[in-house]
Amino acid sequence: MTLIVQKYGGTSVGTLERIRAVAERVSASRAQGNDVVVVVSAMAGETNRLLGLGKELSKRPSEREMDSLVATGEQVSAALLAIALSERGVPARSLVGHQTRIFTDGVYTKARIRTIDDAPFRSTINAGAVPVVAGFQGVDAEGNITTLGRGGSDTTGVAIAAALKADVCEIYTDVDGIFTTDPNICKEARKLDRITFEEMLELASLGAKVLQIRSVEIAMKYGIPIHLRSSFSDSQGTIVGAEDKSLESVVVTGVACDKNDVKVTMRELPDKPGIVARVFGSLADNNISVDMIIQTEPRGGKADLTFTVTHSDLARTKDVTERVAREIGAGEVKLHDDVAKVSIVGAGMRSHSGVAAKMFRMLADQKINIQAITTSEIRVSCLIDKKEADQAVRTLHNGFGLG
Repeated sequence: MTLIVQKYGGTSVGTLERIRAVAERVSASRAQGNDVVVVVSAMAGETNRLLGLGKELSKRPSEREMDSLVATGEQVSAALLAIALSERGVPARSLVGHQTRIFTDGVYTKARIRTIDDAPFRSTINAGAVPVVAGFQGVDAEGNITTLGRGGSDTTGVAIAAALKADVCEIYTDVDGIFTTDPNICKEARKLDRITFEEMLELASLGAKVLQIRSVEIAMKYGIPIHLRSSFSDSQGTIVGAEDKSLESVVVTGVACDKNDVKVTMRELPDKPGIVARVFGSLADNNISVDMIIQTEPRGGKADLTFTVTHSDLARTKDVTERVAREIGAGEVKLHDDVAKVSIVGAGMRSHSGVAAKMFRMLADQKINIQAITTSEIRVSCLIDKKEADQAVRTLHNGFGLG
């Protein structure tokens, strides 16, 4: 008997009609002889509504209370779907974070899963019912409700699949699969039948919103295939899985664009050991992740340091960097949110030379200036002016023949 974990996003459960459609899909999968565990997001727009309520009361509300507030969105979806399944004669039981025994660390708003007890799921399945799990949430060691960050229901789904050693984790959303780039930017974008864990990990970290990056990390670590597909059709989506030989022949698999970056420049840092460690240590202490990093050649015992963070960390980054700059005797701190990061990704880059040079030449031909560059074995990213981002995506997509 196949064990399937199905995760449904906010648009898939956005109305009662859509919840009924999800219940029909789950019922059909059960009728085929599968055991099914379902994970749900909050109804479309509900998380933003709840966040808005909290922020109307306070400019900087308690993160603990905000986690308690927004976690209710998924609880509503889980209960409604369990009701819809029961109405169809499919026994179901909704489960929230403490009932599923998803234990996390104590970092509110972006907690990380530490352990999952599979007993609540197995006991529910053995009783002939479908576990309907409220995604996006868990509890810390003190029993406080924690949330896993934006897209956290994907992480919940894959983590449960790993804990149960499921055969596949199906993630249902409002798109047909994973495309070579954002179809809203480039109409020639093409749906991929398969993509490797590594490629998907890079794309997720670079702005592709179809899968949450931590969900891909867990899937790759435990070898859980992900089938990303639309909840509005029965067509096959995109399989995210282990690398195979045929995929290596494709040099570039996709183009990603992230318009959510902020460029931070700290001027005139003292050029001596420990200064850069002081800066990034302080950012790490405040749970701020850094991406691109550039340090200029020192002049007169001073150097400039530039790096990027996500827009959601802008306020905290400003506070931390300005405080550190005062403490170490550095110059001014400048933050620019008019930048975007455009990237090419492909497992075939490992065995093909000249890919980065080709990318830079394409951008140069369009007179697009590159402000910063980072690379990995299968990815090249460039920081550019935000207003040129869409043009850059179309140029690279067409230039690498992805249409």
